[in-house]
Amino acid sequence: MIDVAIVGAGPYGLSIAAHLRRRGISFRIFGRLMDSWASHMPQGSCLKSDGFASNIYDPDNEFTLRQFCAERGIEYADTGIPVRLETFAAYGMAFKQRMLPDLDEQMIENIDRSPEGFVLRLEGGETVAARRVVLAVGISHFEYIPENLAHLPSEFLTHSYQHKDLEPFRGRNVVVIGAGASAIDLAGLLRDAGVDVQLVARPTELRFHTAPKDQKPRTWWDNIRHPSSGLGPGVRSRLFSDAPNLFFFLPESLRLKIVRTTLGPSAGWFARDKVMGRVPLVLGFTPEGA
Repeated sequence: MIDVAIVGAGPYGLSIAAHLRRRGISFRIFGRLMDSWASHMPQGSCLKSDGFASNIYDPDNEFTLRQFCAERGIEYADTGIPVRLETFAAYGMAFKQRMLPDLDEQMIENIDRSPEGFVLRLEGGETVAARRVVLAVGISHFEYIPENLAHLPSEFLTHSYQHKDLEPFRGRNVVVIGAGASAIDLAGLLRDAGVDVQLVARPTELRFHTAPKDQKPRTWWDNIRHPSSGLGPGVRSRLFSDAPNLFFFLPESLRLKIVRTTLGPSAGWFARDKVMGRVPLVLGFTPEGA
């Protein structure tokens, strides 16, 4: 029996595995390496997070995205240069090779409780016993389609999670529904691919991060009132990113309210020029049917 089984081989799974290895805790990690990034995001996408906030966390902070880009000759900056999807996927693969050469890319088919912990069944039939299980499966497998549209066949309705190559949409008419980063990025990329695309969303305006060139120099008072963090500026963001255990002890109702109301739908600053003035927007409306 191993101490920990990690399900998922994206940035979080890789990071957790690197820390367990440093602490001498027995573990196995399962899943397709960087699958969401490599297989389920449109080509040409960029990360919404800046370079400084896109590191995969290792125990000694010795293999940052900055270091990876320097080794590969890839243009990089802490802010101001968007991190390309291909760069981040390659960074995750390099992290695995350096930190975790024994990743098992089999998928987990089932997890059952046992008196000592858990029993995992792999797609090949093997079973693995573990005292604890860490699920690091990300959000990509939880795609949501509104019930009033779900009856449409897949030839007419798909989720953005299903599209890496946008070339099949060339010359077609597409409506993208949503106001988050995925929807806004996808609309801009479809427009680049020669698609007749419109964007429909409930908010009355789209939100974008502030471009570095538009940011005013921060004063010492700004740094006190709105300290920087990996989630962005602000005391609350700093608290959530640097003191997650403290956040965990808040009442559940308060935690859920914070999750609902903090960092709402928005796109990276670089997406503005791809969408505004190029993609017809139908804002302030909710699709009732199709």
